[in-house]
Amino acid sequence: MGTITMTQADEIIDAILSRARELNCRPMSVVVVEPGAIVKAFKKEDYAAMLRFEMAMGKAYAALALGRSSSLVRLRTEERPLFMDFLFKASQDKIFAEGGGMLIRGVDGELLGAVGVTGDAQERDEALAAHGIYTAYAQRD
Repeated sequence: MGTITMTQADEIIDAILSRARELNCRPMSVVVVEPGAIVKAFKKEDYAAMLRFEMAMGKAYAALALGRSSSLVRLRTEERPLFMDFLFKASQDKIFAEGGGMLIRGVDGELLGAVGVTGDAQERDEALAAHGIYTAYAQRD
């Protein structure tokens, strides 16, 4: 099983925060987790709102728990509320079904972890998560 390194986690987070500043986003918070939702790295910008770690973690957890981006988990919540209510309870409310959580996969498709981004609109959080993952992998080429 592959793993995400601390260097990779930092590259993802730094790329997200750098791009967020370019876009004049609100203060951001980003978490990178390994499979099993084990925190590898977390950064919270100055003036970011309270509970941002919990929100970022919930988005990353949602991506890992259901094997898809947290924005797709949100859509599933709208389509199948009873099913998702069960999953929320089964996860002890660790799932946060809002855009900004994405899986991190190796070049061979192997699951390495997930990233959770929060602070701006969920669509922007999701785009920043994708940007961070892409940037970190592009730097290795």
